[in-house]
Amino acid sequence: MKQLTGLDVSFLLMETPNTYGHVNGLSIYERPSADFDPFAEVRNRLSIMVGHLEPLRRKVVEVPFELDRPYWIEDADFDIDFHVRHIGLAPPGAADQLAEQVARIVGRKMDRSRPLWEAYVIEGLADGRWALLQKTHHATIDGASGVIMLKMFTDDSPDAIYPLEHRKWVGEEPPSRSDMLQTAAKNLAINPIRQVRLSLNVVRDFADAAGITSVSGIATQARSTLGAIARRSDPTSDRSNERVSLPLTSAPPTPWNASVTPDRRFAMRSTSLENLKRLKDATGGTLNDVVMAICTGALRAYLIENDALPDVPLRAMVPVSIRTGDEEDPWTNRVSAIVADLPTNCADPIERVALCREAMNVGKHQFDLMPAEALGQATDYTSPVVAASAIRLVSRLKLADRVNSPINVVISNVPGPRQPLYFAGAKLDAYIPVSTITDGVGLNITVHSYADRMDFGLISDRELIPDLWHLVDLHIAEVERLFEATGAEWAVPQPPPPMRHGGDGVDPVEPSSEEVKERVAVKRAVTKRRSVSPKKAPAKKAAAKKKAAKKK
Repeated sequence: MKQLTGLDVSFLLMETPNTYGHVNGLSIYERPSADFDPFAEVRNRLSIMVGHLEPLRRKVVEVPFELDRPYWIEDADFDIDFHVRHIGLAPPGAADQLAEQVARIVGRKMDRSRPLWEAYVIEGLADGRWALLQKTHHATIDGASGVIMLKMFTDDSPDAIYPLEHRKWVGEEPPSRSDMLQTAAKNLAINPIRQVRLSLNVVRDFADAAGITSVSGIATQARSTLGAIARRSDPTSDRSNERVSLPLTSAPPTPWNASVTPDRRFAMRSTSLENLKRLKDATGGTLNDVVMAICTGALRAYLIENDALPDVPLRAMVPVSIRTGDEEDPWTNRVSAIVADLPTNCADPIERVALCREAMNVGKHQFDLMPAEALGQATDYTSPVVAASAIRLVSRLKLADRVNSPINVVISNVPGPRQPLYFAGAKLDAYIPVSTITDGVGLNITVHSYADRMDFGLISDRELIPDLWHLVDLHIAEVERLFEATGAEWAVPQPPPPMRHGGDGVDPVEPSSEEVKERVAVKRAVTKRRSVSPKKAPAKKAAAKKKAAKKK
């Protein structure tokens, strides 16, 4: 039994009926042969990995009354068939059909009575390939540890022999409520600062409810004094001339900065990583500066089209990994965030790259003034019952519709493997990130690099951005705009958008081999075949009429 960190718990606490704490990855694989069975292969490999990877077999056990952070225990009733599922797309299996299925799956909460992950093998893609959607709660892993799991799931070559074998393991029986309460009491006893803060919060809340302002003020003052004492406890640091400027003001309003519904919309596009490197060299920025500028230009164009562009820059939260590589436990969250302005009020695409670089440098400087360890430990001293109550109150009152959020959008750039990966002989063609949104911030843009490509995954509330595919297309248009503005030469031509059933008329990519093409043709013929012959239908109808008349 292992206790969750405060940061891990925060991803559990963020969940409401309309917001979810899981993150997802969509992998698209080639089919190495006509008889390849992706579901059987995925189920077998994940069955092996469960015995080697703790996050796949552990589940959450809550502390009664939320008095302390919950614990992980290994699931004694683990059921692989609950976690690995098999679905198919209706013909023609276009990209927007796949995205629609992904949006429905990620728009459902996870069952906390089981390990917090699910895997969906999706067949029926138009070009004969198959997809794997992996849905994992953020309390279990972050982006960096997700890349570690991806590498453990895949192989380095198509003929590689998977090194892991089935390993037996024994689950744990859940502790009793009395045991959990006793453990929580011990934790409070050995954590005096946390106990005092919790007590002062309770005193203040009761005083506010009773209208006793003097007591409430004393409690607030005591908490401030306690915080000042904690800050002065580090004698080695002299930060008298340094100041951290946190975003205390509201960000400008946009169409997606509102309360979200339970339903999601997802869209995806890809571009060449080598092309973005050409833009990096042409603009003098970093690859991340170029990505941020692409997102900024696309959001600017979208807001102009909708007559909703603010006069001031938008504000983005950019997740940052704080992993050092020396962590004893890799399967926990080691992530923080930078807040940076997006120069959406700037019309020049090249100047936007420079402004993004400047904004990110300012954000990194502010981040450096706040020690990563302190950021992680701060969440450990937050009472789960207080934090959960606050989040539920914000959701219930729909404060996101009354007060502008301090940020407009989340933009994440996750570096992935540079070499091609394989799974049981199937080549991984693309890995597309599918993140999460929250009340007040109904748009998330996550970018993931893999091999020679960069994939953009956009997720939003279904009602706030109904034309999300258009917004993701604007990101690719911004790449073209930057090439035109800089005069840089393309490394490779920009590939056309994937075929969409909703229809932009783009043809699907040809299957990888003739035998795969034959299998796809057979499956399409089966789905197009009538269940009732046209000749027999009138006869059946006439027989039914005759029977009804006779009965009458």
